[in-house]
Amino acid sequence: MFRSLGGVNYRIWFAGALVSNIGTWMQRTAQDWIVLTELTDHNATAVGIVMALQFGPQLLLMPWSGLIADRFNRRRLLILTQTLMAMLALGLGIITVTGVVELWHVYLFALALGVVAAIDAPARQTFVSELVTDDNLSNAVALNSASFNGARLIGPAAAGLLTVAVGAGWVFLINALTFAVTVLAMMLLRREKLRAQPKASRERGQLVAGFHYVWRRPDIVVVLITVFLVGTFGFNFAIFTATMATVEFGMGAGEFGLLSSIMAIGSVAGALLSAHRSRPRLRLVVVGAATFGIACGIAALMPTYAAFAIALALVGFSAITLMTTANAYVQTTTTPAMRGRVMALYMAIFAGGTPLGAPLVGWVTDQYGPRWGLGVAALSGILAAAAVLFWMIKYRRLRVRFRPRGTPRLLVRHDGAGRDRETATREIAIVEATTPR
Repeated sequence: MFRSLGGVNYRIWFAGALVSNIGTWMQRTAQDWIVLTELTDHNATAVGIVMALQFGPQLLLMPWSGLIADRFNRRRLLILTQTLMAMLALGLGIITVTGVVELWHVYLFALALGVVAAIDAPARQTFVSELVTDDNLSNAVALNSASFNGARLIGPAAAGLLTVAVGAGWVFLINALTFAVTVLAMMLLRREKLRAQPKASRERGQLVAGFHYVWRRPDIVVVLITVFLVGTFGFNFAIFTATMATVEFGMGAGEFGLLSSIMAIGSVAGALLSAHRSRPRLRLVVVGAATFGIACGIAALMPTYAAFAIALALVGFSAITLMTTANAYVQTTTTPAMRGRVMALYMAIFAGGTPLGAPLVGWVTDQYGPRWGLGVAALSGILAAAAVLFWMIKYRRLRVRFRPRGTPRLLVRHDGAGRDRETATREIAIVEATTPR
């Protein structure tokens, strides 16, 4: 389960990323809180706008950010982006501590952070391939997810307590320091042990080449459709947890931060279970999406704060099972020289859909209540699972059946038409053998 940690470079990276992830979750929680309770009168639409500004640049800058990750030294690139993020957190912290922060300031800093994150995300996602062997790549992706969500256990709860004790501004300042830890970790990496990856050609047309590659991979296309549906309409947790805590249950900042930490318990469990698997499977994308939809529906119906918090653990588990599997599948089945551009497209679709989904879900929440906002998330998961199942059955001629006896399993088998016997009988995990690169 932890085999990637056997490499010294990955251990250094993992430690630095964990500290930075804790700071990131602290800032997200404090930022959402001041927007919802201090700069507006519990306006969920404003929280949605902040999310849209923060994640929108990933959609607009995606073609260039992926090519940058494929063409330049990723270690140096990450040192630059992490330094810029630290400066932005420092600036937001200063104006908040001094009491001059206004809503438009938060919008501006969210947009600037989104631009830097658009460059950072594909480089950070693909840099893992330089730290571990190809056999451990799926495991490393899952452990990265465990780190990110393990930080959610600490970050939001700490942010809630600190916001009450000293104010949100100090939370932003602490986050600025955590980025310095990541920069230090990047500088401590043993460069002679980094695994050099093929770089993108400097010939013309390399931006378009990335899109052509994905278009020729229908298995990746259907995974991206799933990521878009769930990422756009389902992964608006800041809106759901903030409004359910304050509007529905009348809780404060501490209880709001605790909800994210409780959801992270399920997320960490899902990530560690994914790390235990030897390879990502498309069937888990289906199961993860369907379970996420069901879990959000259950959470929407919970009558008390405690029951809602328990339901969030299942939401976190299913969400990370889905996204870790999708992420690992795309990375492990993509040609290394194309990985940055493909992952940029992945991140753009995942995070870039937020400008569409967050304001819409925020509006639904404002108009009809937080429970209906969660209902939108539930529907996104069910539709995503249906989309993958439809593609697998119709275009890959698969038989799907559920085996209830013994250990319950969802069995996915190829019908064998026009394929060799081995391909006809094995469960689908990597379909690129039948798909042109």
